[in-house]
Amino acid sequence: EFTFLTGPSGAGKTTLLELLFGAEHPSEGQIVVLGRNISRLGEAAVPRLRRRIGVVFQDFKLLPRLTVEENVALALDVVGTPRRDARAKVFAILKQLGLQHRRYHHPLSLSGGEQQRVAIARALVNEPEILLADEPTGNLDAELTLEIMDLIVGTALRGTTVLVATHDLGLVDRYRKRSVRLEAGRVVEDHRPAGSSA
Repeated sequence: EFTFLTGPSGAGKTTLLELLFGAEHPSEGQIVVLGRNISRLGEAAVPRLRRRIGVVFQDFKLLPRLTVEENVALALDVVGTPRRDARAKVFAILKQLGLQHRRYHHPLSLSGGEQQRVAIARALVNEPEILLADEPTGNLDAELTLEIMDLIVGTALRGTTVLVATHDLGLVDRYRKRSVRLEAGRVVEDHRPAGSSA
């Protein structure tokens, strides 16, 4: 399913994504992701679960000493993808995002929009079962925003569960997907547009 997570700043969108990824721990209740209760996972089990989840962070979290290609390949390295296969997958996703010509550059030499696309490439290269995206189009112009969102929606159509936190209600209207609105850490609305597909 593809779901937008909306709400004002401070509503809890980023915190919810961090809880799902195991970066934050719940003060009460349970969080079950891919059949595993995150709050009960041991230290060693969390990284194994994370390998099945792609994450696009609001602040990108790119490693400045690594090239674009190396940053994206990290997601494949942790699951033991053979080097040759990894290079082919990295090139393919970078080409899809219009970044193949930047693959040997370092993140600090890229524009904010290019850094955003590298972060998205890293999250998608491993074909994750779940994609969590925190404002994935926040630094992109209107045309590139739609290209990136089309790519993310396409990921959902291929079977990946996608949760996108956004302030951009225009995207929510355009893509007509389920949207969950948070306020002060609570769900205040869960809307499924008529005729929308998962």
